[in-house]
Amino acid sequence: MAQSLSDSARISLLTCTPGQELYARYGHTAIRVCDQENNIDIVFNYGIFDFETDHFYWKFVKGETWYELGASSYRWFMHEYILTNRPVYEQTLRLTASQREALWKALLLNYQPEHRKYLYNFVFDNCATRPFALISKVIGDTLLSDYKGYTGTTYRTFIRHYTGALSWENAGINLLFGPKADRPMSSEQRLFLPEELMLYLAQTHRLDGTPLMSENHIGLFRIEATPWYASWPFGLVIYTLIVAAVSLFDRRRGKWSWGLEVAAGIPYALLLMIVAFLTFFSLHPLVGFGWRLLILPAVHLCARLIYIVR
Repeated sequence: MAQSLSDSARISLLTCTPGQELYARYGHTAIRVCDQENNIDIVFNYGIFDFETDHFYWKFVKGETWYELGASSYRWFMHEYILTNRPVYEQTLRLTASQREALWKALLLNYQPEHRKYLYNFVFDNCATRPFALISKVIGDTLLSDYKGYTGTTYRTFIRHYTGALSWENAGINLLFGPKADRPMSSEQRLFLPEELMLYLAQTHRLDGTPLMSENHIGLFRIEATPWYASWPFGLVIYTLIVAAVSLFDRRRGKWSWGLEVAAGIPYALLLMIVAFLTFFSLHPLVGFGWRLLILPAVHLCARLIYIVR
């Protein structure tokens, strides 16, 4: 790769829309460097991880997953998104020649084997926060944004928007997240989400009023709704009806079905053990005990009242 960029080079921020997999549900952010004079069209991507890493899932649960900066041709990077019909939005940064060169050198330095890996954190250090921090550092000026977004809402609210309020994934996340997830966020704290970063930077300017972006080709993410029959409330209703039916049967025969308590209690006990482990031994910042963990036993008890109340 060329060590210096030409005067016609441009650097832009790419924002990729969500995919079906849970890890892709929040979208993705990358940096594109395009310099036709030097035959450069490269995308730098802070979202590379390896499923083949030893004990990958164990490390992921503990919050000890190492991500790295990857570099690929723009054409190759776009291939996956074209195949899956996922739009990619682009914003061109308004940079001086020296700022453009500094950003290019910083990306090349970060791509060196000894620098490219970093300890991933879903909220505080990810594929969106890294480009923003790098751009802010290179510009070296105070950046202001007129974008209001959902300032003041919580991490839980934002994550619910992208996973779907009625999805089983969101139900699982809500059970794992504790009170820290309900703290209001400041304007820049929400930039761990690629769409928010895109919208924030689209209305960002320097102190003198100069827009940060010379071009904005953007759009809103399309979040697919969860069908009612695949939603967690529907599943909870089915569970309640099953427990109620067993309770009614127990009442008529005058005998308690302890097998139901065992079948329901073992998964719940495992859930509590997982939350306890993540709370005390993992690096995940938002995990903890919360009142939502009481929903399952409360529903079970209410359905069992058919047997208990005479």
